[in-house]
Amino acid sequence: MTGYDIIFFWVARMIFSGMEHMKEIPFKTVFFHGLVRDAQGRKMSKSLGNGIDPLEVIAQYGADALRFTLVTGITPGNDTRFSTERVEASRNFANKIWNASRFILMNTDGHEVENALPNMLAPEDKWILSEFNRVAGEVNENLEKFELGIAVQKLYDFIWDEFCDWYIEIAKIRLTGGNEEAAQAARQVLVWVMSRTLALLHPFMPYITEEIWQSLPHDGEALVVSSYPAYDGALSYPEETAKMESVMAAVRAIRNRRSEMNVAPGRRTMLYIATSRREVFEEGREIFLRMAYATGVEVGESFDIPGAVTIVTPDAKLYIPMEELVDKEAELKRLKKELESAEKQLNTANAKLHNEKFMSKAPENVVEGVRQNAKKLEEHIALIRSSMEALQ
Repeated sequence: MTGYDIIFFWVARMIFSGMEHMKEIPFKTVFFHGLVRDAQGRKMSKSLGNGIDPLEVIAQYGADALRFTLVTGITPGNDTRFSTERVEASRNFANKIWNASRFILMNTDGHEVENALPNMLAPEDKWILSEFNRVAGEVNENLEKFELGIAVQKLYDFIWDEFCDWYIEIAKIRLTGGNEEAAQAARQVLVWVMSRTLALLHPFMPYITEEIWQSLPHDGEALVVSSYPAYDGALSYPEETAKMESVMAAVRAIRNRRSEMNVAPGRRTMLYIATSRREVFEEGREIFLRMAYATGVEVGESFDIPGAVTIVTPDAKLYIPMEELVDKEAELKRLKKELESAEKQLNTANAKLHNEKFMSKAPENVVEGVRQNAKKLEEHIALIRSSMEALQ
């Protein structure tokens, strides 16, 4: 592994020396990576004084954060820009992993938990196992092709989104539900997936992954000498994955609509689900109660609820009673004020764009910025008016 700028100075000369003195080529595969440049894209040099001391970065953010930053977003041969903001993001990712492990350890403390899958798997268990299995297979393929940046991005997305933001939150339902058998199954799946995800991440963040792995139930002396996870066809559950994705799509849609309407998370409402796949959404009832802020869930083939907020997904039509969602008068008043402000900003932007003096003298990037801002304001105004119409 080496930067492309020293191909002749190091790689070529090593090959010549090996053939001359040892009568063999010293290596058969060379991975050329790009240069690490500063935040402005300049090559680091003493004359510019823009060099980075890795020891100082490690002291502030940790070695794992620095390693993860340097491999994130890279493609072979292309340069990468270094910035402390990127290192901070990597440190935040490490903190996310720590917090997930603390949650698992807290919920396994006082229980005998094997690092093995339970005999009975819930639909969400099969979904997370399928997703882990998919990621394990893809990461192995990426590493074989030296696509390090793609591999770490897939691991990042799986850990942050699917495992932490979805599976752990769903697992809390069983962990606090009072059914010890179901809770124990959730603990085992949490430990199993976490330990093997740490193994996948280990080449990129060796210190934190080894530390957490040692604290979890495990087989073997150390993570660094354990086998690397690979794709296993027995862990593929396409039917359960499709069902979970339908439920998750509905939850996301509800959350997005609530966000658009500025509904506080603490405001819970009744949820009506019209669908031809009743069994799928019945199984996800507890997920809707916890993650879609529902007070109750009713599933049927159709509903007639006048004035309800309607949300459409590929597999269902969701209804939320408007009076439970917002205070109509207060929300209309807020939206009217927001509309007036947005229209005022749009008029200002349009006045500039129709001003010949401004258009002829302002730099192109400034003009383009005003043009893009006007476009965003038009979209925002359309969204506000749509929300107001839904309330009337």
